[in-house]
Order: sequence, then C-alpha cells, then structure tokens
Amino acid sequence: MNAQAILTAMLPEHLLLAGIVLLVILEITGQSKRGALPVTLLAVAAAAVAAACLALAGYSGAPFAGQFSVSPGPLLAKALVLALALPVVLIAGSDFGPEGEHGGEFGVLLLSALYGTCLMQSADSFMTLFLGLEIMSLPVYVLVLLAWRRPQAAEAALKYLVLGGAASATLLMGASLLYGASGSLAIATFAQALASTDPMVRAAVVLVLLAFFLKAAIVPFHAWAPDAYEGASVPVTAFMAVIVKAAVMLAAVRLFGDGKLVSPLLEIVAVLPLVSIVWGNLAAMRQPNLRRMIAYSSIAHAGYLFYAFLGEPAGRLQAVAFYLLAYGLLNLLVFTALPPAADDGERDKLDNLKGLFHRNPFAALMIGLAMLSLAGIPPLPGFVGKFLIFKNVIAAGYPVYAVLGLVGSFLGIYFYLRVIQFMFMSPDAEAPVDGPVRGVAVTASLACLAAALVVAVFPGWVMGHW
Repeated sequence: MNAQAILTAMLPEHLLLAGIVLLVILEITGQSKRGALPVTLLAVAAAAVAAACLALAGYSGAPFAGQFSVSPGPLLAKALVLALALPVVLIAGSDFGPEGEHGGEFGVLLLSALYGTCLMQSADSFMTLFLGLEIMSLPVYVLVLLAWRRPQAAEAALKYLVLGGAASATLLMGASLLYGASGSLAIATFAQALASTDPMVRAAVVLVLLAFFLKAAIVPFHAWAPDAYEGASVPVTAFMAVIVKAAVMLAAVRLFGDGKLVSPLLEIVAVLPLVSIVWGNLAAMRQPNLRRMIAYSSIAHAGYLFYAFLGEPAGRLQAVAFYLLAYGLLNLLVFTALPPAADDGERDKLDNLKGLFHRNPFAALMIGLAMLSLAGIPPLPGFVGKFLIFKNVIAAGYPVYAVLGLVGSFLGIYFYLRVIQFMFMSPDAEAPVDGPVRGVAVTASLACLAAALVVAVFPGWVMGHW
C-alpha cells in the first residue's frame, strides 16, 4: 500500500500525532501555557471529524495487513471516542490551562492516550491490541499523578498502575496461550475460540476476558476504580470514566466479532457483570463523595455493557455503542456542570451539593437531568440504552439473566435520586464558596446536553449509523 493510502487510513492517528509534535514545540519555546489548550482541542476535533468523514464515506483499507485495518465500524468507534474527549479538553482548560502548571504535559499525555484508543479500534492482531492498550494506559497513570496537590493522587496512581499492569500481563498470557493452540495472533481467532472445548484455548479465552474485566472495573477486579476516580483531578476522572471505558468496551466488541458465548464462558460473562451491577449500585449508596459514587456506579454500568455480550452478535455493536454514547454524554454533563471551587477536594462532597439549586440553578438542573437519565428514567437516553441491552439478552434466550439485571438496576435509582434530593430539597450546606463560572465549562455542558437530547429524541437515527 502506498504512502497516500497509509496517510488516509491513519488520518485520525496522524492528526493526534501532529498535535503532540506541536505541543512539544510549544513546551520547548515556553509557549505551552498559552497555546496548549487550543492545540489540544484542535487536534482532537480534527481527528474526530476525520474519522467521522471517512466512516460516512464508507472508507476501508488495510495499510498493515494482519495488524491494522479500518472500515466504517472502527472509524465510527474512533469518532465516538474522540468526540467524547472534546468536553474533557474543555473542562481541562480550567485545571491545566494558562493559570495551571501542567498545560503542555497534560495535552501531550491526553493526545497520546487518545492515540492508543484509536489504535485499539483498528487492531487486527493481539500485538496491535496490546500496543494500543499500553499507549492508552501509560499516559493515564501519569495524568492521575499530575493531581499531586490531592493527598490521594499518589496512592491512586500506584493502585491503577499495579492493576493496569496486571491486566496487561493477563492479556499477554491469554494471547500467548491462544497462539500456542492456534498458531495465530489474529484477533479473529478469539471469536472462533469461544466455542472451542480445548482446555488450553478455554484458558486463553478466560485470561483475555479477565484482562478486559480488569480494565473495565468488573467485580472482583474493581479495586482501583474508586481510589483512582477520587484521587485524580476532575478532567482526568472524566477521561477515565468515559474515554477509557468506551475504548475498552468498543475494542471488546471488535475482539468478540461474530462469536457467540457458550457454557461455561456464558456463565462467567453473565454472573460477574451481574455481581458488578448489584455490588456497584449497593456500594454507591454509601458514598459521601460524588466521584466515588460515580466510580461505583461506573462498575455497575460496566456490568450492563458486558451484559450486551450475552445477546446476539448482530445487535451487540449497536447496543454497546448507543449505551456508551448515552452514558458518556451524561457523565460528562455531570463533570462539566460541577461548580468549580478553590479546594478541589471539597468540590464534590455530596453534602456540599445540598441546596445547590439555590446557589447555582444551572449546575443543579444539568446534574439533575444527568442523574435521572443515568438512573434509567424514561424517556431519557439512559433508559433507551438499558432497554436495548436487555432486549437483546431476552432475544438471545436468557430472560432470567435479563430479569436479574433489571432488578439490580433498580438499586441504582436510590443514590441517583439522593443527589437530586440534596440539590433541590435540602437546605443550603456550609459549602465552600463556588469559584467563578467559566464559559468553556458552560459551553461543554450545553454541548453535552444538546447531544444527549438528540440521542434521546432520535435513537433510531443514531443507531442507524452503526
């Protein structure tokens, strides 16, 4: 394949790489505080537009046969992840912009992580998948540590690093066993291996599956998530909750392909996500901190997403992509609307949200809408996402698992409504004085709200593109 074809096929990745080079130049010349945010935002937006345009044009290509390929599906996955990263960049301007000391570093690390997420979506072999996973993960470990003023940052980064390393090692072990059994590192062999009765192949499949469970924070591999979410800065928490989860789940869809789960793998993918739904929702009820609550709720949402793999392969991508889009927009709506405060540690204590509607009606309304949708209240997009997943599970012939998952999802309604009760029905707390409302945060909130409304009103149109 010629250079032009390679450039076209990897255009989103090349645009991110160009942004990294520009940020390094700005850092060397001492202009990073002023130019880091615009360059990062432009690189992410350009890459998202490029991926979307190539997907809508039906572009397909394999610049590196057997390792990396693109088609409309992976390109749309890249566009989804990159588009969800835009609000993260906007709110990151508050923490790492001209008044912050990490502008250049933050931009380089963010774009590097996004490069890894894009690489994962086009992986045709376990080598490329592992490379993309590591390029995504390593910068995020450092991003967590950048919030060094938070006392939990170092501990959170260490836990994330150790368990992230365990996930990578588990993936490599599974891939090596699969290679030993099949003689191929192509990810297409994984879908074929799902129905195998060979003990080595089954062990390989389980190890690969456990690696994805670790990255998605499925119980009992979830210990890193609450500490990492709480210890990081707000934009990094948003990145982990939305972008990393979306990249991992979309890569899992590519890995599973057209394969269908059979026993005993079926029970693993049914029981552990179900336990995650129940435990995540129960644990979220007891959290005094909004970010820890979101961390435990994200464990439950990871359970819903893996439930989609119980359904028929034909509807798997639609269900996962729609759920990730709705879930991502709603979580970003919470993070972008969260009122700024001088002390980041006090910013998201639930007690400080009491009476928020009287102090900041806009923030309370945005967070309230997000909470209602995340709880699955119809006709909001969160309800549509859950409906698609459970409908596919029932259609595949597993109504018992669907009913158990629905019962577990009802537990989540309590803590989401508790946040609303704090904001609208509780007297004002002695909360820290809110900082000045930043225009970029308001813009990001409105953009997330508008996109969520489009998803809610036109779900068929959104799903029709997948």
